[in-house]
Amino acid sequence: MSDNHSTTRFPVAVDAALREAGWRPGRWDIKLAEHWADTLRGHASPAGHRHTVFPAAVEAWAEFGGLRITALGPGRQTAPPVVRVDPLAGLHLARTLADLGRALETEISPLGVEGEDQAVLAIDVAGRVYSVDHAGDWYLGQDMDQALMTLVTGLQPQRLTLG
Repeated sequence: MSDNHSTTRFPVAVDAALREAGWRPGRWDIKLAEHWADTLRGHASPAGHRHTVFPAAVEAWAEFGGLRITALGPGRQTAPPVVRVDPLAGLHLARTLADLGRALETEISPLGVEGEDQAVLAIDVAGRVYSVDHAGDWYLGQDMDQALMTLVTGLQPQRLTLG
């Protein structure tokens, strides 16, 4: 195909990395997603900050949860990070994610991490995906598919400028 897409919904390079990580079309581990949802709902920071859990997060966890996704080639603009979909990696970041959610006028839930915990991945109620690291907050895509494409193909994410 001239558009470099396989027969799935992902570009060839992303599809290959996902399949190598154990993803298959129709993958759905709702038990794991519900366990994570219960754990996040039950956690409060020492200052009382709590996580929000909503359908877009649970759906992303059910389809991609537990995967460790490694790009199989070099990135286009940046070196692709290893992506681990595990919202408990953001368990102790309730305040950080709540602050980002307030700035974006939405609710945010943890999604996973990039690299060896260099950045936390987060998702909002509309399914948009973000990355938060020491250099700032980044927009990865309007949904999980676009975010995975950005991460796995090494596209430069868009920096959020929060006023």
